[in-house]
Amino acid sequence: MECLPKWLNLIPMVVQWCWLALRYRSLTLPSAANPAITTGGLVGDGKAEYFAGMGQHARSMVAPFVMLQTKGGDTLERALMRMHVAGLTFPVVVKPDRGWCGFGVQRIDNTPQLAVYLAGYPRGEPLMLQRHLDDAGEAGIFYMRMPGQICGRICGILLRHYPQVIGDGVSTVLQLIDADPRLRRAYRSRWHRFRCDPALVPLAGQSVRLSLIGSIRAGGRYEDGSALASDELAASIDAIARDMPQFHVGRFDVRYASLADLRLGQFCIMEVNGAGSEAVYAWDPKYSLREAYRMVFAKQRMLFEIGAANRARGHRPVGPLVLGRHFLRQQKLIRAYPPSN
Repeated sequence: MECLPKWLNLIPMVVQWCWLALRYRSLTLPSAANPAITTGGLVGDGKAEYFAGMGQHARSMVAPFVMLQTKGGDTLERALMRMHVAGLTFPVVVKPDRGWCGFGVQRIDNTPQLAVYLAGYPRGEPLMLQRHLDDAGEAGIFYMRMPGQICGRICGILLRHYPQVIGDGVSTVLQLIDADPRLRRAYRSRWHRFRCDPALVPLAGQSVRLSLIGSIRAGGRYEDGSALASDELAASIDAIARDMPQFHVGRFDVRYASLADLRLGQFCIMEVNGAGSEAVYAWDPKYSLREAYRMVFAKQRMLFEIGAANRARGHRPVGPLVLGRHFLRQQKLIRAYPPSN
């Protein structure tokens, strides 16, 4: 599924979405899935929205961060001051508040790098400075809870594998990248820059990580880790989600030290996404196209079911024009962000 063009992937999803819209009499019903979040998290939502509503328990599981508004010539000074007050030191991860698929996300190692990033960031837009997490693993944990239910459940786990090359003792990093179609596409993207010296010749068997983010668009690989959904992990995620106002469906992006720790519910949250988080665990290359769409379609049906339940409780979905304006603004911002690394 990941090898297909994005527009081609979307066609079956759009067809089912339209069928569900007719059945439930609303094209934008999933925007009511998380009433406390902009458009339910479909599009145009900000990362800080999810953290702002968290209770004490949920907030304790989030990597420390500060928010910054890029206004005026003192932006760098304010950023450094807020980092100091929050106890943040380099390296930090800088990410747009209104982001998507890792666009604009960078690891920043020092003040000059931060100055360059801020100078290229859209003026007046908020961004997040967050502690860089060294844990080896990264996962996206998909959660859902029907309105009125006490407990929710994990409906999928995505394991992200960062883009990397394995040295042969002869080839440069650039040559190794060029030999891999997945990495070659990412290297040529104007929206992403690999964090490595392309002229480096790795030792035979040496692994060189190329990027901070594990997105497919950056050359990463997705693996379905849903079998890791232990009782301990489910209870931990459910406790966090229930400590957020009217949060019913979304994805928790977390870092963890080992798979054993993840199964025990020991992790740190980087960010939370809402109804717009795709069921990308279905993009595991081991799945056939039919199997992948079966999982994606199930997730869409779930969105409409939750939206319908919340509509019955008095929460109205946003209109198509409002949703469209959020989408267009987000796409405009993505094109203006500095490249990710």
